[in-house]
Amino acid sequence: MLASPAAAQTTVLVQPSIGQQTIQGFGGMNHTVWISDLTAAQRTTAFGNADGQLGFSILRIPVHEDRANWSREVATAQRAVALGAKVIASPWNPPASMVETFSGGRRLRYDSYAAYARHLNDFHAFMQSNGVNLYAISIQNEPDYAHEWTAWTPAEIVRFLKENAGSINTRVMAPESFQYRKNLSDPILNDPAALANLDVLGAHLYGTQPSAFPYPLFQQKGGGKELWMTEVYYPNSTDSADLWPQALDVGEHLHRALVDGRFQAYIWWYIRRGYGPMREDGTISKRGANMAHFAKFVRPGHQRVTATANPQSNVYISAYKSGSRLVIVAVNKNASAVYLPFTVEGAGSGTFSTWLTTASQTLAPYSAVTMTNGSFGSQLPAQSIRTYVMG
Repeated sequence: MLASPAAAQTTVLVQPSIGQQTIQGFGGMNHTVWISDLTAAQRTTAFGNADGQLGFSILRIPVHEDRANWSREVATAQRAVALGAKVIASPWNPPASMVETFSGGRRLRYDSYAAYARHLNDFHAFMQSNGVNLYAISIQNEPDYAHEWTAWTPAEIVRFLKENAGSINTRVMAPESFQYRKNLSDPILNDPAALANLDVLGAHLYGTQPSAFPYPLFQQKGGGKELWMTEVYYPNSTDSADLWPQALDVGEHLHRALVDGRFQAYIWWYIRRGYGPMREDGTISKRGANMAHFAKFVRPGHQRVTATANPQSNVYISAYKSGSRLVIVAVNKNASAVYLPFTVEGAGSGTFSTWLTTASQTLAPYSAVTMTNGSFGSQLPAQSIRTYVMG
């Protein structure tokens, strides 16, 4: 038992009765035209939840403009579904016959909006015929970062949602701004007819500052809609995913997306990449371990609950519940260990199993913690992420 140091500590108050957003899951992208497909073993590592697996519950795939490529995405999607994951799809371009060039690049021709909706429906039907029911399909990947793909203005997105999205046979996602730029999504939220045909507000967080993660207008007008973070790599795509303690930046980024941004899903870019959650050899990287500290334990349907989010500098706490099960994820970016007293409002006694990732350990089972009358104390080792699970 670690004694509390003499210096006063900020108690972490967890309030399971004060629910926040429902978590839909965590995951990553597979794009078999740009990089090779996941192998059978890698699919299991990504979407399985045993030891040495990431516990991902969302797969994102592309809607290729060329139908000849559609079948390339089937095998990984089928395995993800078999392991319980949701599958979403995002297009980079419509078929060439539907596109025209203009001064800013290329865009979907206005007279092709209905045909494009049919194209998205056809992809949904194709995947469905292969045993994959898409959870949602996006209108466009990063319409505001369209140097190499198709651009959409906010007005064009609103028009398509109002006039054509209602004919799509699965949930519709938009706008997938590359930087969560609200000028792309505000017009949707402010147009009741467009909003009625939107199911998931998708966003990417490339270069987005945490101060821009909250979205008051969505909280005001987005009732019944879902809020997903559908693509990011962080902090960069140049360093090894095993660089430590830099990989802890992923844990902090996840925390801020879920707590400050109230996102319900967090999806990485390529699942297997030198900077990603899975190394090229198919094993979990340190960045991947940070994701897995959430993904393996905060399962789809868990609800984030109120907790003291930043009890001291460089320490980040979030909490989640499902029935009597309680999960706490704690990130300590300090170069020294931190002791924290916890109070779980309305709780009794019990034992938390814990897992730890440090410079030398990866998702390692760690010492259990005993809670008595709703209180316990626990140490976060230097530069670590630790997950606590009870129930």
